[in-house]
Amino acid sequence: MRGLAENFFIIVLGITLLIGERVQAQKLQASLMAPARTLLFTPDATGLEEGTERGKRETEEPAIGLQVMTSGRFFPGIVRLNEAPKASQGRPQVFSPSQPRQEKPKYPWKLDIVTTVFWIGELPTQNNPVPNTVSAWDKKWTSNFGGYDDPDPKSREGYLPKKFLPGQNPFYFALPYNDISRIGTKASAKNIPWYEEAFYRDGRTIVKGRWIAIRKGDKVCYAQWEDVGPFETDDWDYVFGDARPRTKGNKGAGLDVSPAVRDYLDFGDGYGTVDWRFVDEREVPEGPWKLLGANNPFANPSLVGDGPDWGLRSQELGVNLLARIDSDSVEK
Repeated sequence: MRGLAENFFIIVLGITLLIGERVQAQKLQASLMAPARTLLFTPDATGLEEGTERGKRETEEPAIGLQVMTSGRFFPGIVRLNEAPKASQGRPQVFSPSQPRQEKPKYPWKLDIVTTVFWIGELPTQNNPVPNTVSAWDKKWTSNFGGYDDPDPKSREGYLPKKFLPGQNPFYFALPYNDISRIGTKASAKNIPWYEEAFYRDGRTIVKGRWIAIRKGDKVCYAQWEDVGPFETDDWDYVFGDARPRTKGNKGAGLDVSPAVRDYLDFGDGYGTVDWRFVDEREVPEGPWKLLGANNPFANPSLVGDGPDWGLRSQELGVNLLARIDSDSVEK
């Protein structure tokens, strides 16, 4: 009788374990088939600013895969946003504020700045006497970009020209200050907020490639500094200080932006009024401004490093690039 009881106990225990394993398997299967939260970026989406999210549409789909559409093109990818862990039973729940803590920006906003549109390859006109076939820092700006950045909406696909894929970031801008002249670095360059940490050689720019946030209404766009203007080249008190733009041309414009920036912010015509401020690279959120360009640290791994000397390597790359540009101009 004892042996029979032991066998019966073992059978019951085995059945219990099998049922438990089946329940766990069903739970695991259900969790894997649960809808994944995905994001879809579209050309009319806005950027992220000051820790808040704008211009995103969240969708619930059973599939885990995701397509990201930027500048009219699709890029496959996977994005999964993990749900917050459930609070343990028997422990007090702590609720955090629904809005992130707002920190004072490192660089202040410049408000209500008249902004005009310019483009790589633009020829001189009455309102734009300086051709944009070259930039203040690049004698081969048009060829390095890949061609004429046609501003005609019919000649564009999303934020890009239809005829070619740009070799540089299509989200670019110009401000009326150049930190270098023909004889070297200007004395006024010491007013640049990042001068102490970025200056490395006399006569080499430390403003080219810097990022700004550009705000129009509830949209925020990000772009890189690639030229000087409109009209002025030494208006440091406006660019880095509290003054208004010095120029009286083009309605007192203090900022030039590319067609991609124009389209993202929906200017509608050649003029717009925006707010802008400098941002560090770590503040630049995801968006179409991160996707393209040999001059873009988010698209070109050679401009980014992960060691204490990565900044020096980036400066060395910049020196080599500028040396090539200088030698090309001498040969001509």
